[in-house]
Amino acid sequence: MPSAPVKQPPAADRVYTHVKQAVLDRRYEGGTLLTEGELATAVGVSRTPVREALLKLEMEGLLKLYPKKGALVLAVSVQEIADVVETRLLVEEFAVRRAVPAPAPLITRLEELLAEQERRAAVGDLAEVAVIDRCFHAEIVRHAGNQILSRLYDQLRDRQLRMGVAVMQSHPDRIAKNIAEHAGILDRIKAGDAEGAALHVRGHLGSVKALVRGEDR
Repeated sequence: MPSAPVKQPPAADRVYTHVKQAVLDRRYEGGTLLTEGELATAVGVSRTPVREALLKLEMEGLLKLYPKKGALVLAVSVQEIADVVETRLLVEEFAVRRAVPAPAPLITRLEELLAEQERRAAVGDLAEVAVIDRCFHAEIVRHAGNQILSRLYDQLRDRQLRMGVAVMQSHPDRIAKNIAEHAGILDRIKAGDAEGAALHVRGHLGSVKALVRGEDR
């Protein structure tokens, strides 16, 4: 008996996924004007689901719609990065203290993510390096055991991914430093040193903030 054909997601969902991934990967840079016709052709759909997807992406703060013109991809602003770093600092310092002493599964998972980040960095896959970076920190937050805090942190996901790629593209030397700083955080977690781990988290996020300000760290 022949297998049933794989059902495709709704057209608007396909457009949404296509555009969002391209924005997060910075294949659509800030300042790019996207037209409904171009997107409809790229995804192979009519213009109606394109409009639906663009409206959703505007609500998420990734695009700005201009009637009869298209959608402008919003650039990552210095203020937005500073706000995200500040919020991350509040959440992650608290979370890493709560996660220590760390259970064995958390340590194993962080070791796996660190090794995978090194592999992806070696082949220059910046988008995936940014995803793994985000996962490394999210695992620590999740193991803090506060579900409300975890949900708050998850709301930063898209901004973190987009900013991560932006920083690495502008500062290629930052990739190796990022991995080394993750290793330092993991080392303190393994040692059961909650305050040392929190100090490493503060230094790690401080490096990102310094880059935003144009300082060399």
